[in-house]
Amino acid sequence: MPSTRLSAPDVLRPWLPSAKLPTRAENQFNVRVMYRKILVALNLTEEDRHVLDHVAQLAAHFASEVILLHVADGWAARNFDQLKLAESEEMKEDREALERIANSLRAEGLTISVLLARGSPPEQILKCVGQLDCDLIAMTTHGHRFLGDLIHGSTIAEVRHRTSVPVLLLRAGGS
Repeated sequence: MPSTRLSAPDVLRPWLPSAKLPTRAENQFNVRVMYRKILVALNLTEEDRHVLDHVAQLAAHFASEVILLHVADGWAARNFDQLKLAESEEMKEDREALERIANSLRAEGLTISVLLARGSPPEQILKCVGQLDCDLIAMTTHGHRFLGDLIHGSTIAEVRHRTSVPVLLLRAGGS
């Protein structure tokens, strides 16, 4: 009895959503791309390089939009709206750093958006993910253990427990 050869769309069909898929996020088989929008939460330190390298490869592979987010959480940032403060020098430097990173990724042909939020990092990350309909959150972990998390708090712990979006964690200093 001859076997029936299935095409890729036939094999994948049971796992595809039934909704109409956007054309920007379709590949040659009309299969929905896994990551249309990737939110990358940045600390604006050298350690961000690891997550940026990884996400750049994912974004190139899936033709994803990358949203670079930094949350300014100093005193001026946390009280900006209530006290009607001017943007601090630190916030201006953060915005410039985000734009430099974005421009280097754009030079690689990637679609990049930049956001500088103010306030609590976990709250702002979750808010942006929801408002922008992101498919993946990418972050760098610093490897704090119990005591370090108690002292420094853990943005990652709060984000991963409160989101339904997949979270990609890359250890700072990792390869």
